[in-house]
Amino acid sequence: MRFLAKIIFNKLLGWELQGTIDSSIKKCVIIVVPHTSSYDFIMGLLIRSLLRLRINYLGKKELFTWPIGYYFRWTGGAPLDRTPGQNKVESIAKLFDQHKTFRLALSPEGTRKKVDQWKTGFYYIATTAQVPIIPIALDYAKKEVRIGGVFQPTGSIENDLPILEKHFIGAVGYIPEYSWRKDA
Repeated sequence: MRFLAKIIFNKLLGWELQGTIDSSIKKCVIIVVPHTSSYDFIMGLLIRSLLRLRINYLGKKELFTWPIGYYFRWTGGAPLDRTPGQNKVESIAKLFDQHKTFRLALSPEGTRKKVDQWKTGFYYIATTAQVPIIPIALDYAKKEVRIGGVFQPTGSIENDLPILEKHFIGAVGYIPEYSWRKDA
């Protein structure tokens, strides 16, 4: 499968992968920016195959019913109950306790549309679960995936967010006008 992913990613699509995720990191929150298209999911599947790592994601629980639910679980999906009134950060953080290996990929933008500010749930999930954050930039303009270093949240979101945001400056999404851009 990795061989096929490499041919598709490098040869057919012309993309380059910069960096890696240490396989000894069994639990982390991976933030992927910019997220502008459903095509990002396909790129994510290719990237995780190239990295030879199981990387998880969240989906609404309704997606995990038979028969399609099998596919979502096989690709690393974890069902999320989106019923209002729940502490979603707490329930997602508990997923890390329920698995020996759980690398959760999230988009801090929270949507595929243009946003000026990230949602902060990813940060609070990481601090509650006491796991590091790994930034991954999908730059469609340069056809490169940039994997950043392991970032251990300090608990001060005001200090930590600007450090994380630097990794994504200049990254252009599949739909360029929806790309997240840090104000200068």
